[in-house]
Amino acid sequence: MKFEFDVQIKIQKPVTEVFDAVVDPAKLSGYFVGSASGPLEEGNVITWRFAEVDLDIPITVREVKPNELIRFEWASNEDDYNTTVIIGFQAVDPENTMVTIHESGWRETDKGLFGSYQNCGGWMHMGCCLKAYLDHGINLRKGSV
Repeated sequence: MKFEFDVQIKIQKPVTEVFDAVVDPAKLSGYFVGSASGPLEEGNVITWRFAEVDLDIPITVREVKPNELIRFEWASNEDDYNTTVIIGFQAVDPENTMVTIHESGWRETDKGLFGSYQNCGGWMHMGCCLKAYLDHGINLRKGSV
């Protein structure tokens, strides 16, 4: 059995605005990461830091299709391999965007299963934080640590 998942959420903003909120490090740090060292642009290797953990996480951006898709790799919960994340953006209509997040690539081990479940919840949390940030101007992560 492959350890992979999909989560999705509809954001009540145009696809260009939603895509930019994920790519732009200043906006991303307004609702998801504590800091991002650069934009999610194809070929970039950037670092994400989360307030919840004292850890720098390298992100290797493999593919970017503006307003459609971002594909990157990052470390699994085991240090010797990466998983792949694909964030998709689909305009439902001019004012609404469906965001889907797919992550795959864990080894079929107990640690891989745990990591996949842990990240599934994390990505759903990211989607909810993105929605609160764009739809309502709220940073859900503020004060949560």
